[in-house]
Amino acid sequence: MLLAIYGPGGFGREIAAFARRQGDVTFVSDAESEIGTRVNGIPVVPPSSLQGRTDCRVVIAVADASVRRALAARCEAMGLVSGSLVADSHERGDNVAVGQGAIFCGSTICTSDARIGVHFHANIYSYVAHDCVIGDFVTLAPRVCINGNTIVEDDVYIGTGAILRQGNRDKPLRIGRGAVIGMGAVVTKDVAPGDTVIGSPARPMVR
Repeated sequence: MLLAIYGPGGFGREIAAFARRQGDVTFVSDAESEIGTRVNGIPVVPPSSLQGRTDCRVVIAVADASVRRALAARCEAMGLVSGSLVADSHERGDNVAVGQGAIFCGSTICTSDARIGVHFHANIYSYVAHDCVIGDFVTLAPRVCINGNTIVEDDVYIGTGAILRQGNRDKPLRIGRGAVIGMGAVVTKDVAPGDTVIGSPARPMVR
């Protein structure tokens, strides 16, 4: 099976390092300056070259949720099938459901009883704890800690080293759709949709 990594940028190159240990890999790009080249020894091809191939699965290595959504829709329209990429050192407990297109980098953990949506990114050393519900197109930068009973809605970006406190069964911590959690933030309260929060404890950023 061929794994096609859409996006030969920084994240794409990072995940290619362990993807190659699992099988054949190619990069996919829309940039004419990249197509036909090789990045770290891996060929870069246009998405059209993958149409009709039944031996290919695609993961999208782009952090921005809106761009990732657009590329996922484009791939679906072209008949390309989403795959998943899981590093050998990823750990997963019982009753964890994950949607298509997920990428789990090295030393990531999903503990138990969690639901994760489509095209999820978990960068190195991030974890999702018990009884969490994670939406679609969510990105965890390195060392993100999502503790139990937390709801993260669609299109949320959580920056490096951020910590989300544990909610409880009756009142989970909720991060609203499209919110951005700044790097190193300590989130102790719900975050409204579209808000950007920073600091410890995390507060909305003043623009």
